[in-house]
Amino acid sequence: MTGDLAIKGVSRPVTLDVQYTGSSVDPYGNTRIGFEAAVAINRKDWGLNWNAPLEAGGVLVSEKVTLEIAISAIRQ
Repeated sequence: MTGDLAIKGVSRPVTLDVQYTGSSVDPYGNTRIGFEAAVAINRKDWGLNWNAPLEAGGVLVSEKVTLEIAISAIRQ
């Protein structure tokens, strides 16, 4: 799935890898379907530049961030 991701006023296109995880009937008789999606982004592309050096070397926050989404939808 492709769309625009907006963070702190900066919008950029991203493509998420979406997986259908199945469907079932919940205890209340509702039909539910599930999806999971993930995308790795470089946070600096959205202007998120803050970081702090670590005493042992390296930095506190990675430039690469993985966004993971789990969706459960109920049929109306």
